[in-house]
Amino acid sequence: MKHPFPRRSRRSFLRWMAGSAVAFGAGWPLVGGTAEGREPQRKPIPSSGEEIPVIGMGTWITFNVPEDPEALAVRTRILDTFVRRGGGLIDSSPMYGRAEAVVGHGLRELGHPEGVFSATKIWTRSTSTGRDQHAESRDLWGVDTLDLQQVHNLQNWEAHLETLRERREAGEVRYIGVTTSHGRRHDELERILRREDLDFVQLTYNILDREAEQRLLPLARERGVAVIANRPFRRKALLNQFAGHPLPEWAAEIECENWPQFLLKFIVSHPDVTCAIPATSVVAHMEENMGALYGPMPDAGMRSRMVAYVQDL
Repeated sequence: MKHPFPRRSRRSFLRWMAGSAVAFGAGWPLVGGTAEGREPQRKPIPSSGEEIPVIGMGTWITFNVPEDPEALAVRTRILDTFVRRGGGLIDSSPMYGRAEAVVGHGLRELGHPEGVFSATKIWTRSTSTGRDQHAESRDLWGVDTLDLQQVHNLQNWEAHLETLRERREAGEVRYIGVTTSHGRRHDELERILRREDLDFVQLTYNILDREAEQRLLPLARERGVAVIANRPFRRKALLNQFAGHPLPEWAAEIECENWPQFLLKFIVSHPDVTCAIPATSVVAHMEENMGALYGPMPDAGMRSRMVAYVQDL
């Protein structure tokens, strides 16, 4: 899986960013979004300038399925829809049972399509087991080089980051990062962001869980770290909560046809969020999610209206 984008220093990237036309004044540039609204929205990874689509895909629970031909065929169709609709980053983990193996199966069935950005994790307290997990992930995904390897929920993060730096030097991984979820361990994540040289951080951020706006998102920008937003729907809770309510009429201004698109566009329009990773086990739901990758994004004023609208429901 080859990518033509060279790594830049954070200093050179920030100089480039300062001279760019950026969304919301101080945010990262939003690349794409033609007048017709048919080009997928992308944002740059600060440590390199490489651009990735702002809507990715998670695999927790949804891709943990048995070696069953029908179940595998559905996941392959979901992957195919994701790729055809312009998606890039696929996030997984050894914690997710068979998810990595199922992703690898689908990618092989599709001929390892161009544009896929492989993102997985090390999930263990053992340093040696972490090395083994990294090697197994490469095998399961069917790639020589993983695009992103992360330390899952900060487990043994100091030792694993050393391993990942070694593997990056060896060409087995391109970017490294750490993850949290459920809005937990923000204080520790803040300390790590201030101390460590990271490419990515993953955290929970959605229209109701916005604590990260206070410290973590501004700090990620300051440190030149890409942000992946997980739990964009609180699994299905937000979709279930809002399903009985209509979208506001003004949602048409940002080409939102359904609640998944409304919720995802809120997340990825934040200037410090690089990518959101909704998960699904339904092809039609993937089509809905990927609609958020196209058309205009809400500006700061509309983002405030979006928050006010859902808080009144």
